[in-house]
Amino acid sequence: MAKYASSSRWLLQSLIFTILSTVRAQLPGTWELLVPNAGVASMHTAVTRFNTVVLLDRTNIGPSRKMLPKGHCRIDSNDVVLKKDCFAHSVVLDLQTNQIRPLMILTDTWCSSGQFLPDGTLVQTGGDLDGFKKIRKFEPCEPGEFCDWVELKDVELANGRWYATNQILPDGTLIIVGGRGTNTVEYYPPRKNKNGAIELKFLADVEDNQMDNLYPYVHLLPNGYLFIFANNKAVMYDHEGNRVIRDYPALSGGPRNYPSAGSSVMLALEGDFSTAVIVICGGAQYGAFIERSTDTPAHGSCGRIVATDPKPGWEMEDMPYGRIMGDMVMLPTGDTLIINGAQAGTQGFEMASNPCLYPVLYRPDQPVGLRFMTLNPGTVPRMYHSTANLLPDGRVLIAGSNPHYFYKFGAEFPTELRLETFSPEYLSPDRANVRPVIEGIPETVRYGEAFDVFASVSLPVVGIIEVNFGNAPFATHSFSQGQRLVKLNVTPSVPDSGRYRIKCTAPPNGAVAPPGYYMVFAVNQGVPSVARWVHLVA
Repeated sequence: MAKYASSSRWLLQSLIFTILSTVRAQLPGTWELLVPNAGVASMHTAVTRFNTVVLLDRTNIGPSRKMLPKGHCRIDSNDVVLKKDCFAHSVVLDLQTNQIRPLMILTDTWCSSGQFLPDGTLVQTGGDLDGFKKIRKFEPCEPGEFCDWVELKDVELANGRWYATNQILPDGTLIIVGGRGTNTVEYYPPRKNKNGAIELKFLADVEDNQMDNLYPYVHLLPNGYLFIFANNKAVMYDHEGNRVIRDYPALSGGPRNYPSAGSSVMLALEGDFSTAVIVICGGAQYGAFIERSTDTPAHGSCGRIVATDPKPGWEMEDMPYGRIMGDMVMLPTGDTLIINGAQAGTQGFEMASNPCLYPVLYRPDQPVGLRFMTLNPGTVPRMYHSTANLLPDGRVLIAGSNPHYFYKFGAEFPTELRLETFSPEYLSPDRANVRPVIEGIPETVRYGEAFDVFASVSLPVVGIIEVNFGNAPFATHSFSQGQRLVKLNVTPSVPDSGRYRIKCTAPPNGAVAPPGYYMVFAVNQGVPSVARWVHLVA
């Protein structure tokens, strides 16, 4: 009987494996293990204009799996784990070679925030303990050169920031919004006519007894105002006049921000750039965090709102799966990839279960009920403290996942050091002959400037080749701070000496596209080229 039962279990397991393998083979998208061991579990991730990726954990986490160069140790008498810490807690990945180089961070970056300046410098703010009021900079460099974190000594945050959100503004300065117990905003560089931090009462009004107002979703609207969402409510905020322009209707379905976070994107700006559509998906049920419930089902609902409409309202739809801690990544085509996270529990250490291995493609141009497409599942659980970032070649980098206070590799959901990439269906081999190659593009363009892009395609072009500007956001805690895609106004491509010439007009102003470096993709029949970095300036 025991032998029969064992044989039955084996047959059942074999059947399940066969079914899952068949499902994976039929669903769109492919996975690749990029780096077996990055040395750190990336809590924060950003792609630089040199085709490198900055991965950043927190400092007071004990030994990582990457050593700093000899003689470069962090000395901290207050660190309860390592008084002398010779381990790296930040690294940089070279996308050409997949090599990892250690970086040195001095103060605690736990649950901090960041954003790129117009010159390509990554500004990173806040954290816990000695990092609470710190401002740090990383000026990226070519892979063969040396660059590292610099902690600013001549300036600090007016208010300590832990779980805040950063957003670049039309003039290239940064606004830093919220944080735990910090219901204010401030700016970097500090504004001369403003006295440090400025109260934003909205953040206090939406705080509940499990917070749910941390890492607010902040989107720069094309009218220059900010859409700020926290818990289940949103406002349109005038950052110049420090006033709320509009209160939006509440989004049904419970809290949506940390520690109950789903994710959010602003859909691609296009046409006359006057319309901005915000989408918010997933989240934990209220109370899961307080009760430390790991099996409370996550929300599967999404709300979509035209933030610039005179009378906006939420349009509701459901994802194929409930999802907490998912990441929403704007793809070069204008579709959104929803990936990572769990189907039950909440954010926090060891407070979620049932990893959501299936990515979902959100197609905004389809009618309600047809917008979601389930994609090829991964095999690595990406839970709390995982990230997803668009790469210049159109793949999506998947990093991190550490639902434990320290590194823990023997758990059901272990600390994850592997880096993976997910390739959407547009990179499948059967579409290679319609994939454009950018042959010529200016390195710098000015607002409103007319310029030409030259592209080659194996098969004759039918229809419009899009030229789309995608920035490099700062991804952490299920939200990509500053994420943006702008579809340029273009003319139909015309043959030109074996290539195609596309006449383009640059974004009109900094409210549509803040100054800085953008990945510029040519998109033909839904298939993007490898991006070229272009500097957008005033």
